[in-house]
Amino acid sequence: MKTTDRNALIVFPALILIGLLAALAGSQGGSRIAGFPVFALLVGLAFLIQWLAFIPAYWRQTEKFFDLTGSLTYITLSTLALFLSAGVDGRAILMWALVVIWAVRLGTFLFGRIKKAGKDDRFDEIKPYFVRFLNVWTIQGLWVTFTMAAALVTITTANRKELDLFALVGFLVWVFGFAMEALADYQKSRFNADPNNQGKFIQSGLWSRSRHPNYFGEITLWVGVMIIALPVLQGWQWVALISPVFVTLLLTRVSGIPLLEKKADQKWGGQADYEAYKRRTPVLIPRINAWR
Repeated sequence: MKTTDRNALIVFPALILIGLLAALAGSQGGSRIAGFPVFALLVGLAFLIQWLAFIPAYWRQTEKFFDLTGSLTYITLSTLALFLSAGVDGRAILMWALVVIWAVRLGTFLFGRIKKAGKDDRFDEIKPYFVRFLNVWTIQGLWVTFTMAAALVTITTANRKELDLFALVGFLVWVFGFAMEALADYQKSRFNADPNNQGKFIQSGLWSRSRHPNYFGEITLWVGVMIIALPVLQGWQWVALISPVFVTLLLTRVSGIPLLEKKADQKWGGQADYEAYKRRTPVLIPRINAWR
């Protein structure tokens, strides 16, 4: 057995254990159904959905439905949380709406992009290996759990709080982040669709202010979700604060910016205009003076 395969076998139970611990922490003080914590049941469902989707994906050796499955999982979990929880209030409904709006927008965008491209080359070396490919889908289950932990706690908690200043501020932060992410994605899609831009890199619009404005928007909107959740968190539920931290680490240290920066350097590295763009444009947080 290759070293990578052995490592993959070790990673799988570790992912399950982490998910189990998150489920136990987020369930404290939450709604129950038939004696089982709703939060924990939804975490289990998040993993189950990924594993069911993995079966045809591995059989057909395709990753085309990976991102779409993730988005549908967000929608499914948040909607079930709303229907299965007792005493649903305005804060819970607001949180459900924000998660669903974000998931629908991003899911359709990513599915349309991969449908047009035909594949996602990040999966090329992983798809042929059963355990490694399964781990990717399992990681997505954990990704969904961590990312929407604050939202799920807010929807399922028994500690209900009326809409307040935290809800307003969080909502405004979410709107700002959502708008930035959607606009950045639109600008880049429009740029790439222009035949005159073939082989070029985008450095206009929001992309003149940040090299990854869509990721900045993504992180910001989950910070907004966390702010809305703050008044209802109690005990081990404070673990839900990992939501924006996890998104930030994932995008800045693992699968987002590092991969895209490496790919861009391989494609345009050494070109005078690209090197100048890198020097004047921050990786993530937009330059304030660039907004003038």
